[in-house]
Amino acid sequence: MERESMEFDVVIVGAGPAGLATACRLMQISKDADKEITVCVVEKGSEVGAHILSGAVFEPDVLDELFNDWRDSDIPLNTKVSHDEIYLLNSESKSRLMPNSLVPKTMHNEGNYIISVGNLARWLANRAEAMGVEIFPGFAASELLFNDDNSVKGILIGDMGVDENGQPKDSYMPGMELHAKYTVFSEGCRGHLGKQLIQKYHLDNGKTPQHYGLGFKEIWKIPAEQHQQGKVVHTGGWPLVNGSSGGGFLYHMEDNQVAVGLIIDLNYKNPHLSPFDEFQRYKTHPVIAQTLTGGERLTYGARAIAKGGLNSLPKMSFPGGLIIGCNAGTLNFAKIKGTHTAIKSGIIAATTLGEGLIAGLEGGKDLDCFQQRFEESWLHEELHQSRNFGPALHKFGTLMGGAFNYVDQNWFGGKFPVTFRDTTPDYASMGLASEYSKIDYPKPDGKLSFDKLSSVYLSNTYHEEGQRCHLHLKDQSIPISVNLVKFDEPAQRYCPAGVYEVVEDEGEKKFVINAQNCIHCKTCDIKDPSQNITWVTPEGGGGPNYPNM
Repeated sequence: MERESMEFDVVIVGAGPAGLATACRLMQISKDADKEITVCVVEKGSEVGAHILSGAVFEPDVLDELFNDWRDSDIPLNTKVSHDEIYLLNSESKSRLMPNSLVPKTMHNEGNYIISVGNLARWLANRAEAMGVEIFPGFAASELLFNDDNSVKGILIGDMGVDENGQPKDSYMPGMELHAKYTVFSEGCRGHLGKQLIQKYHLDNGKTPQHYGLGFKEIWKIPAEQHQQGKVVHTGGWPLVNGSSGGGFLYHMEDNQVAVGLIIDLNYKNPHLSPFDEFQRYKTHPVIAQTLTGGERLTYGARAIAKGGLNSLPKMSFPGGLIIGCNAGTLNFAKIKGTHTAIKSGIIAATTLGEGLIAGLEGGKDLDCFQQRFEESWLHEELHQSRNFGPALHKFGTLMGGAFNYVDQNWFGGKFPVTFRDTTPDYASMGLASEYSKIDYPKPDGKLSFDKLSSVYLSNTYHEEGQRCHLHLKDQSIPISVNLVKFDEPAQRYCPAGVYEVVEDEGEKKFVINAQNCIHCKTCDIKDPSQNITWVTPEGGGGPNYPNM
């Protein structure tokens, strides 16, 4: 098919903090050099920020490298952290408040802000557009385009108005090709084009497999007497016991609102475990329930996070482009923060691209100089200091791993002379159903705990009816013939949105995909033990519409 195309110097895929920081810095470089650089940002969400979900506590100092006036602007940084509390939850009713002196210093948040990363992205987008960046929300980058020399040429925006059989509907609109000298991929964790690039160019050679967590988040409006603006609570332990790990959070924002969430490491073994139901149980613990009781749940969402850190970070340059931010895996798991690192990766990307374009660099080259800039930056130093944090927890468990991390971070400053590595992919850690007991989760009470469908409703998820399913099975038979037999088909439980079901039809088991429920968390792409599910972008604008997440 002959398609229309547009030409830019740089195309950026994903309007998150990394991509928008790249765009803003490129325009600054363009202005300083008095030489035009054309920049386009493509965002699959219906608006900038619609698909962004994060805790989030934000380290703002990185903004000094991007804007010298951000403190005097309307930037949505409204709640400064007042104090931290860290609890070890020993059981469903007991807990222990950890002294600050025994907490790894990476978990201290003095000078940081509790924010909505989605709202920060909206602010960055306004700044970028004011500088001349073209931003196209509601358009999904569906395919990679290549030059004859195998370098990246750009991206194809997916067709709109195609039915489940791939045939045009009355509303059909063909996708457009966006060509660029360089394309930057900042799709967020487990971006489907980033995944293809890593495989095609072998960018992860010599690296340990990327590791992931599934993060849940809800925003609640609570009674004023239970609200302490600026308070940050982190927890470890219950309900994540017996082979599962992770941690929870409770952040007191402005307007009597709190963000409550749970991150579950996706290397868990028990196929009967339901991350969603673990989150519902978490909210009933007295440490959390005392804040939420009497409140109203406003929003719900879930998203995978890449937490492998430096050990799993792929080569971030390839012929014709860069892969940055959480798409590459720059999140600092020791801090449970990825926004400041994503922004810094975007600044490094823009500096590399901008200087090359100003100097007349041809398109399609492998910008190897990016790696040197990255290794000379505080971002590399920070990730190097945190390289053992996740592997230690996986190797030694929450208590002993936490003790090691305290010693590593507080005594050695992250420079312990040994590097631990976790070489087992998360999907490969899944055990057989016959080796584990089923978990009897309590029914939701409608006050603190809820069911999946009412939760998905609060995510404002919408996909145009009758479109092609964006959850692809490599082999249609595997869910029933392999996963159901071996693992009791864990997709029924690890999906936080009720997308996957096993139903009985005329005496036969069938695997059903309710793609319209998908909140784009990417867990199925990561955790399926047969690696049979591939997540690709649906039509642009589909998915969740998070207002303040």
